[in-house]
Formats: sequence, structure tokens, C-alpha cells
Amino acid sequence: MPTRAHIDLNSDLGESFGPWSMGDDEAVLQQVSSANIACGFHAGDPVTMRATAAAAAAAGVAVGAHVAYRDLAGFGRRFLDASRQELTADVLYQIGALQACAAAAGTTVQYVKPHGALYHACRSHRPHAQAVAAAVAEFSRAAGRQVPLVLQAAAETADSAGIECAEDLGVPVVGEVFADRAYTAAGELVSRSESGAVITDPGAVVQQVLQFVEEGTVQTADGSMRALRAETICLHGDTPDAVQISRAVKAGLNERGVEIRSFV
Repeated sequence: MPTRAHIDLNSDLGESFGPWSMGDDEAVLQQVSSANIACGFHAGDPVTMRATAAAAAAAGVAVGAHVAYRDLAGFGRRFLDASRQELTADVLYQIGALQACAAAAGTTVQYVKPHGALYHACRSHRPHAQAVAAAVAEFSRAAGRQVPLVLQAAAETADSAGIECAEDLGVPVVGEVFADRAYTAAGELVSRSESGAVITDPGAVVQQVLQFVEEGTVQTADGSMRALRAETICLHGDTPDAVQISRAVKAGLNERGVEIRSFV
């Protein structure tokens, strides 16, 4: 029997830009419960943001701001040495832009998740982790509600600068594991520069998801098991066969009696 009665599935969406199309957002939205929508800094544009927010609202999927370094050319996968003040403003700007699109669609930004290099920086780079947490705290105060911050799951709070910084500012943290990424023995994601970092076989992805749901662990690259605390599982929307994989994961969870529902 699964250890969880329910779990959130999220996916990175809204990453098209101008005439360039990325993924099948409409199809993925039918499989997940939360949508991390690009806010224009690593991908996305105003038209895409508005359309994706509207599609998420229509599908009953929670909207999250997928914030990033100001790096369109690098798809947000390069570390940028921004000051804390600049980065806080950049993150707040992105959340605000998506909030306007979400409000026009009859919904709201319900959580924030960093993307790419910023996501990884939030684990180990304290000044940038503090900047992201500060932006979410400021948005929460302005919105009059607590907005959670989705960060990479850790076995202990001390393993993540981002979790510590968020907790210091009273920002709720939602731990995340990945359905389609390989893990190191330290519980970190295998670098995309290494072979096998992204899992593309649907069966292997389903197996990793079910293992986490049932055991609370992920198998690492050296074959060991690593326990992680998380409330949401990410399925990438830009990988080959993303729709097929997301459908397989949903079916696998349904077969085990695990409800897919947002954490918000």
C-alpha cells in the first residue's frame, strides 16, 4: 500500500517564446495538478504567460510562478552573479507579471518555484537563497496570504540554504522531487551535462515515482537509496515524450489508489 493517499504533480510550462513553441502544455495540463509557468526571464512571453495561465485555470490546475535568472539565451541554466537587491527585485517582478495574467484568467499565483540555475543556487548559495525568499515574503505580504516556495527536497533543513532562509522569513516551503531526473548519492540532481541525468523511459519514470510515494526514497546513481521529504513531484514538460510520460505516471498513481491533487 502507498504511504501517501495523495501527491501533487507539477510541470514546467509556458516555455514557448514568440514563434518558437516548446512542449504540449494543453495535454500536460490534463495530467498534473500544478503548473510552473515561466515568467519571461528564462522562457515565455506575455502572450504565452496569459494563455498558459488561462489554460491552467480552465483545467483546474494551480498556478505557480517559475522564476529565474535574467537569462533567455541560456534558458536560465547559467548562474548569474546578481546582487541580493537586484535578484529580489527580479523575482518580485516576475511574480507580479504572472499574477496580472493569472488574475485576468480568474485565478492567482499560488506558489513560487525557482528555475534552472536559480533553483540549484537556492540549495547552496545563501545570498541568492535569501533574495528569493525575501521576494516571496514581500509578495505574500502584499497579497495578504502566505505563498509557498517550492524547493529541492532535502533530508534535513540544514542541507538546503533555501529552506533555512525561507523558514527564517516565515515563508512556507514545499519540498520537491523529480520523476524524470537522476539523483547523486548526496541527494542532489545529476548534472544535465552527464549521461543519464534525464530519465526518458516512461517505465523507469513511473518506477521512480511509485518508489517515492510508497517508500519516501529515490534510488541514486550509485544504486543506494536516499530518503527525501517532499510534497510535490515534478514532471518536465519539455522532454521527449513528455505527454506519454505524464500519462503513464498518472495511470500508475491511479492504479495504486493515490490521488493527484495540488498542495495548495
